[in-house]
Amino acid sequence: MKAFAGPKTEQTAELPLSAEAVEAFPGMIKRIAATHCPSRMPFFRHLAALPSSAAADPTLLGQIHLVYQSAMHATRAAVYYLPHLDSPALRKRKLQIFVDDDGLPGGDTHHYQLSRAFRNIGAALLLEDEEFGDAETLCRHLDPDTAAFVRLAQQLYARSLGPWCAVELMSDDWMRALADALAVHFPDVVKEPYFADCFSHGVEVRHAEESLAVTMMVLRARPELLPETARDAQLMAEALDRVWLRLDRIVLGAG
Repeated sequence: MKAFAGPKTEQTAELPLSAEAVEAFPGMIKRIAATHCPSRMPFFRHLAALPSSAAADPTLLGQIHLVYQSAMHATRAAVYYLPHLDSPALRKRKLQIFVDDDGLPGGDTHHYQLSRAFRNIGAALLLEDEEFGDAETLCRHLDPDTAAFVRLAQQLYARSLGPWCAVELMSDDWMRALADALAVHFPDVVKEPYFADCFSHGVEVRHAEESLAVTMMVLRARPELLPETARDAQLMAEALDRVWLRLDRIVLGAG
């Protein structure tokens, strides 16, 4: 596994453990999310710009699904190991996040919804849903950048709440960018529950707000966690950039 050192950045280096520093955390996370805003990445516009005949290639769509679903699976699975949320009230709030992802009506999940959306636009999926399980087993099917993200999510989510905050603040942006890019070639894809339900119910926006609110409760009680929380958020955002770059290489190869 590639070692990810914690870089000292202007935002995360030598943070004072003061009440003022803790209260500045939401602004810091929002700056990280803005700096690494997924929709700015070339993958989305290059996917939209593909000739529709190329975009409809089942193999290409299957490759996109594998990388994207793997990254999403990694964060969904890692949420179950979030630290510091041990009180009854915080466990209750954590449970709602689980329900939003894995407890949808009729036994549905965001994972299954995403796979159906890709099958419905003609993707030849490279892995069946239940093959997305153990991180190391999944990584055998992945390129180095996506595998590094999967491993890093498993590591960082269990260590601090920063990676969760960073991902939740960016998720609505990348889902809308992906929906818009696919809709150029498959107009009905925006009606798929994976996209339509999240957008109509504001699920990802709500998760972003909840992740910050819960993390602030923890940091106010334990300000010594602030440097690691901020650093890990930065590491997660940088790793996610590399996932979008990997997807872009797939699309450019098809184009």
